[in-house]
Amino acid sequence: MRRLMLGLTIATCALIAAPGAGVALAAGPVARRTETASPSAPTPASPSAPGAPSALASPPASTPPSAPAPPVAPASPVAPAPPVAARVRLRLSGTFRVGGGLVTVTGRAVAFRGLVRPYVAGQWVQVQSYVGTRLLATELLRVKPSGAGGGGAGGQGAFTATVRSPAAGVLRVRVTHPATAAMGGFSAQRALTVLGDSARPGSRGLLVELVQQRLRALHFHLPWTGVFDQGTQLALDAYHRLLGWGEGNRSLGAATVNDLLDGRGTFAVRFPHQGRHAEGDLTHQVLALVDGSRVQAIYPISSGKPSTPTILGSFRVYYRVPGYLPDGMYYSDFFITGYAIHGYDPAPDHPASHGCMRLPIVDAIPVFNWLALGDWVDTYYR
Repeated sequence: MRRLMLGLTIATCALIAAPGAGVALAAGPVARRTETASPSAPTPASPSAPGAPSALASPPASTPPSAPAPPVAPASPVAPAPPVAARVRLRLSGTFRVGGGLVTVTGRAVAFRGLVRPYVAGQWVQVQSYVGTRLLATELLRVKPSGAGGGGAGGQGAFTATVRSPAAGVLRVRVTHPATAAMGGFSAQRALTVLGDSARPGSRGLLVELVQQRLRALHFHLPWTGVFDQGTQLALDAYHRLLGWGEGNRSLGAATVNDLLDGRGTFAVRFPHQGRHAEGDLTHQVLALVDGSRVQAIYPISSGKPSTPTILGSFRVYYRVPGYLPDGMYYSDFFITGYAIHGYDPAPDHPASHGCMRLPIVDAIPVFNWLALGDWVDTYYR
């Protein structure tokens, strides 16, 4: 018996020592237990070989925790750009300079243009116009890009408006721009004198000076005296003739002033190739002294009456007589036979001579001094 037990023990130990036999022996009882176990009973884990890792016995490898992200500092608020400093210039048009200042007359449009530098989009200006203390108008005007680079950095903006004054006095135009987030505030002002539009003989002042200035600009002969005198009346008479108003109108009213300021009433030269010469426009009853194509002076005349008309054509001065002739002719330039340019009293405001071109006595010497022997004299109707 003892031998039999010892042999079984030795055989058992041999089987256990064999790796394949150990697995079979261990698996046999487990399979049988699984078949008899209830469905809800847990299945025990198989024993692992010594030193072998077990998925159930060893905990899973853990991932090392990542380092925390550094805190993000909040963005600093961007400070708004400060408003730009701007400057403005006001330019006026439709005005005239007399006596060192700008003037216009009642009812005439004065245009002004404001230039703002730099240009900033979305800006407006307030424009107010006054005559004396009377407010004429208030306007809100948008500043728009102007000129090259007007909308870019460093460019300029512009605004325009027109004002008329119904009364004489000092006209002021005031521009203001309240400060905004984009542009600082600014203001500017211009002033001019508004004159009445009529005057009487013997008067003086800025309106008379303005009228004399404009008559001389159109080349009507006129001593610049600042007084509404005889010379001014004769120049107005010649001016009205060129306007087609007829002879003898020496008045100064709104229509005349506005025509003068608009530059109407010019003399059209017919013989510019003749150099220094005189042209007698018998349609308008005026004499023009001309150098090439440039008019030098215009005078009123009285040409031949219908029964003794002035000869027509182109002639040359061939004889000159200063002073008076026995028949009353004064400072005479003869251009063919007995036809001459000369002073005479009277020199009425209609054709009344025997064929000559009569000048008022006060105009005879200036014309005589300008002409010379051999100068051309042209007479024609337009």
